[in-house]
Amino acid sequence: MSEWVKDSVFRLHEFIITVPIYYAAPAMVLIGALDSSLLSLPEINDYLVIARCYSDPKSVFYFPLFAALGSVIGCNILYAITSRGGKALLTRRFKAEHIERVEAVYARFGILALAIPALLPPPMPFKIFVAMAGALHFPRWKFLVTIMLARSARYIIEGTLAVFYGEIVIRLMKTYGPRIVIAVLALALTGIVAYLLWQRRKSLALSA
Repeated sequence: MSEWVKDSVFRLHEFIITVPIYYAAPAMVLIGALDSSLLSLPEINDYLVIARCYSDPKSVFYFPLFAALGSVIGCNILYAITSRGGKALLTRRFKAEHIERVEAVYARFGILALAIPALLPPPMPFKIFVAMAGALHFPRWKFLVTIMLARSARYIIEGTLAVFYGEIVIRLMKTYGPRIVIAVLALALTGIVAYLLWQRRKSLALSA
């Protein structure tokens, strides 16, 4: 990472944790909207939510919602673009095999195919699931509600952990972020598989 980028991130961090909420909130919404639509700013909102909640614990009750709202706005923009362009537009940015896999995930898991990537932090891919939702014309109201609930849960959990564990959480995210993501993803997938097996066993029992 260049010195310019490091300096920019540091200045943004200082701005978010020190300025009044009526300045910090719009900044979080803007960053979230840009990250979830046209740009890629991985983990920045996560770090900023943690930093703000750590420096101002009472903000955990509302500050994560600004990051979630920004993400919803950005996702809605991407959804609108791909809903008009269809799958043909996806091939300009994503590999064909990745598109096929995501489409298969949607066909099998429905709403969970969007909720889980929205809940988990990077390096879990997310934009391709948002783009596919638009290309498949996934119901927009369900799409927006799912994004808002999943993103809110993600940022509130991070903010709450920052309040109680502060520097430990920040250090863990910097050092073990990818491993934590993999562990959470493994637990989520295990839960999904267990649920599907239970549903299948239940349907077999009813048909017997």
